[in-house]
Amino acid sequence: MSELTRWIDLEGAVNARDLGGLPTRDGGHTLRGRIFRADNLQSLTPGDVTRLVGELNLRHVVDLRSTTEVSLEGPGPLTRVPEVRHHHLTLFAEGGGNTDVEADTIDGDRVLPWTGQALDEELRVTGFYFGYLRDRPEAVVAALRAMALNDGASIVHCAAGKDRTGVLSALALEIAGVTREAIVEDYVATGERLELILKRLRGSATYRDDLDSRPADDHMPRARYLEQFLGVLDDRFGGPPAWLAANGWTDADTAAMRARLRG
Repeated sequence: MSELTRWIDLEGAVNARDLGGLPTRDGGHTLRGRIFRADNLQSLTPGDVTRLVGELNLRHVVDLRSTTEVSLEGPGPLTRVPEVRHHHLTLFAEGGGNTDVEADTIDGDRVLPWTGQALDEELRVTGFYFGYLRDRPEAVVAALRAMALNDGASIVHCAAGKDRTGVLSALALEIAGVTREAIVEDYVATGERLELILKRLRGSATYRDDLDSRPADDHMPRARYLEQFLGVLDDRFGGPPAWLAANGWTDADTAAMRARLRG
């Protein structure tokens, strides 16, 4: 990672970047090396682990994947690093014997990220995003708190590092006072790596069929998706901070996130 880019080049992940270096509404910038975002971390190489833990001081992994995904994919290499603490906080309401909600069957539309009906794409995507907040408000708050812990860097990830990770990153940046334009630009940046992301996920039986059921272009993160999501939070709740406050987020939590990303 150089001063000219926020991307973190890894052998075993293709969508890793720093939430530092983004402009804030008061004319400042977020700090580098505090909070990272990424796609699935299952395939990190020993060199990747050394870089993240040794060079970038990674101490917290916030895993937003469903219990089903984690069970199917198995433990990743960072789970074997004693210095790193893991926070598994699924954003899906799940069903099935090995998931966190009692039910007789697994609802694939909820526990795997790309299934669903053929709806208008904008409504479909933002509907998923509001589903995270509706179904798992406590996980959203807990994930943000874990991202703000101050004993080393944190990384938040899901499978593609696009939707679930995109929503949590956007909320963290909102709390830190980053401009809306920069928040949307960070979300859209995943599109630069989309081909690599999809190629990588198609190598896993967990995701292959769901990905192949829709054209690749359907997975592109578009600015209007996040703009609509944040706009509805503004209109219905008074903004992301107000929604968070209504779900247990405190002034101390805000101060911790701002300290992490602003110093």
